[in-house]
Amino acid sequence: MPQNLQGKRVAILAADGVEQVELVDPRDAVRDAGAETKLLSLRTGEIQAMNQDVEKGDTFPVDSVVSDVSPADFDALILPGGTTNPDKLRLDSGAVQFVRDFFATGKPVGVICHGPWTLVEADVVRGRTLTSYPSIRTDIRNAGGNVVDEEVVTDKGLVSSRNPDDLPAFCAKIVEEFAEGKHPVHPEGATAP
Repeated sequence: MPQNLQGKRVAILAADGVEQVELVDPRDAVRDAGAETKLLSLRTGEIQAMNQDVEKGDTFPVDSVVSDVSPADFDALILPGGTTNPDKLRLDSGAVQFVRDFFATGKPVGVICHGPWTLVEADVVRGRTLTSYPSIRTDIRNAGGNVVDEEVVTDKGLVSSRNPDDLPAFCAKIVEEFAEGKHPVHPEGATAP
């Protein structure tokens, strides 16, 4: 039975270099469940997606600059991967603050592949269990996170997956978690262990 996300607003935070399939598939999954999505980025205009980090994909129009919106405007957040996308996001103080503030709300977040780099920079993985692309797992551990190698991992509203092969499981799980809504929040801002 499909989950109902009718009336929910989902932010997708991405920059140039986002892995196209990791943007499109989760976006389409939450839209198909009834959610409205907004693409947030570092600047107005369009962002350039990539296919496997080597070939240019499509461009996507930005709905809002991340520094111009608030976590209060959204019910859930998706952080796609691609190697350069999260690297750009973690260098932008507005993007990092948005992610930190979003976690402080207890609202659900979906992150895939290299996406957790932004979570590491926002200091929201401490005490959390998640998965990621293998090359960034040391970064997650060094930031206090517990890394496992599984198709999809859920830790009280945080859904993570390793790579595009995991997208079917990832998309199903974010729809489920986004339908559940908020989770208890730690005083430090990460959701409760």
